[in-house]
Amino acid sequence: MDMNQYLEVFIEESKEHLQMCSEQMLVLEKNPEDLSIVNEIFRSAHTLKGMSATMGYDDLANLTHKMENVLDAIRNSQIILTPELFDVLFLAVDDLEAMVMSIAEGGDGKRNVKSVVHQLELIEKGESPVSTSIAEVAASVALEKEEMIAGEYDEFEWTVLQQSNDQGFNSFEISIGLRKDCLLKAARVFMVFEVLEKSGEVIKSHPPIELLEEEQFDQQFTVTMVTTESSEVIKKKIMKVSEVDHVVINALDLEGLLHAANVKVDIVAEVQEQETNHAVLPTDINEKKKQSPVKPASSKTIRVNIERLDILMNLFEELVIDRGRLDQISSDLDNQELHETVERMSRITSDLQTIVLNMRMVPVETVFNRFPKMVRQLARDLNKKVDLEISGAETELDRTVIDEIGDPLVHLLRNAMDHGIETPEERLAKGKVEEGKILLKAYHSGNHVFIEIDDDGAGINKERVLNKALSNGILTKETAATLSDKQIYELIFASGFSTAETISDVSGRGVGLDVVKNTIESLGGTVTIDSKENEGSIFLIQLPLTLSIISVMLVAIQNEKYAIPLSSIIETAIIKKEDIMNAHNQQVIDFRGKVLPLLFLKDIFEVPFSQEDEEFLSVVIVRKGDKLAGLVVDSFIGQLEIVLKSLGNYLTTAFAISGATILGDGQVALIIDCNTLIH
Repeated sequence: MDMNQYLEVFIEESKEHLQMCSEQMLVLEKNPEDLSIVNEIFRSAHTLKGMSATMGYDDLANLTHKMENVLDAIRNSQIILTPELFDVLFLAVDDLEAMVMSIAEGGDGKRNVKSVVHQLELIEKGESPVSTSIAEVAASVALEKEEMIAGEYDEFEWTVLQQSNDQGFNSFEISIGLRKDCLLKAARVFMVFEVLEKSGEVIKSHPPIELLEEEQFDQQFTVTMVTTESSEVIKKKIMKVSEVDHVVINALDLEGLLHAANVKVDIVAEVQEQETNHAVLPTDINEKKKQSPVKPASSKTIRVNIERLDILMNLFEELVIDRGRLDQISSDLDNQELHETVERMSRITSDLQTIVLNMRMVPVETVFNRFPKMVRQLARDLNKKVDLEISGAETELDRTVIDEIGDPLVHLLRNAMDHGIETPEERLAKGKVEEGKILLKAYHSGNHVFIEIDDDGAGINKERVLNKALSNGILTKETAATLSDKQIYELIFASGFSTAETISDVSGRGVGLDVVKNTIESLGGTVTIDSKENEGSIFLIQLPLTLSIISVMLVAIQNEKYAIPLSSIIETAIIKKEDIMNAHNQQVIDFRGKVLPLLFLKDIFEVPFSQEDEEFLSVVIVRKGDKLAGLVVDSFIGQLEIVLKSLGNYLTTAFAISGATILGDGQVALIIDCNTLIH
């Protein structure tokens, strides 16, 4: 039977089962006496094992089998739950997730899991997973780093290795370790491969070359190659590559590997034979997976490939452009029947737009789900007690925004864990409870989604931030004296800014939060901070619901048209030229008691001058966080919905322009990026 047709279902359901395992283990850790939770985890692990075995992913099935044995012993009260046991179970789930991701990316789902399997076996025997001597652990880790899993070569690779061996070539497995402070890992990998390919032929790499190029590995990778050169010569060549820390070369024992592979095949066959009566296919394949004899309700949902939604969105964007064109033609011809037809079409396309956009909406839960496990591990690494509370996980965002928001949230959570939440001893000394609390909350407001990260930690020390900013030359003493508390807090977003005394792996290696700010602003959003020393901090992220179709104010600047996103606009105003004042080499106006800087867009964009200036000026008041500015234009055209189009690869450096759109009359209007204009 060809199983490839079931691959997508297998991957999606595997992810769901692993997510269930992670979530339930976090609940179990807080309620270790509730064995019903263990049963839930066991069922997910058992189903995943059967699915993996049936689909032919033996490594995945075997690791899940070991994990299942431990869970079975726990639910039968043969093993006592300990923090160390949970650590091992979480490691096992991490490895399983990595295997599933490998399969999803077109890989074979193989992974070196000897260490975690050994620990699971110790637990199953009733021994402590941390009882292994330091020497044994070091030897195990070294072994994992220096060799690939026996039998992981496919038929073609085996043929090449055996033929090369017959012709007198040397076959080596080479383990290369990069320095921990290596910043350009992909570049070093490229240089290593360049050296190896001049010396012989590379047969395989672990991780695969695609993951190495994307830096999806720690500091270690392994390469199998055939060559006529000796291991000493190869090692010397590799060690000449900058930032390579160590190289371990082992000659391949082809007979031994072949024997190990055959033994593994026999074991897998035995396991599969034992599982025959329990084997299950993904839900859409075999109804034996159903746990309850009660007939389930008919499904109201279907799985749709995201590429199909992207194609649908592109087609609808073209429809929106044509709708604008029809509106323009209808207005020019002034035909009543055409007016009515276009109005009806506009109503239908508006409803269709709502449906298409909703189809692309994804709950932020898909991002939030990975944070509890991350926070748990970080708390253990930092010797802190932290409770992460999540609310509003059902709040929906466009998939394009969801794809980008994960990393900034990880950085902010790590920052809250490292710099915000104090150690239990420090919290008790301050009169707080020893367990810190982080609230991760999402909610809708208007056409925006807000995400809050609120911690009850140490807060931000204003003096420390100011001193660091002054010493780094980010601002002068004169400027510092005029800053409000919020403006001082926002200094931590400056490039390279960090108040950490020592650089750690936890909250950005001293990079600071500028990357977070830049990413959020590239999505058309903003991030603000509020804090009280010794009480905690709140990071508030504001994001647009979607990036594809947006509402804008269309304005004219001489003979050109520009679009300003409504999400950035406060209001519009008409001012007299005589009301303009000068302050610090900047033209400003008094706007309701506030000094508002004016930005003349015709000068910024160097628009060709063709008309005389008039007595009155049209101004669009825009906002970036708590900062305001007035954009001076020639006239307001009106509000409309537009399709945001990229400027392409050649115009990525265009200042203050985030994209373009095609108007109803066929003209192109550039979309102004207000975040870039306001400082």
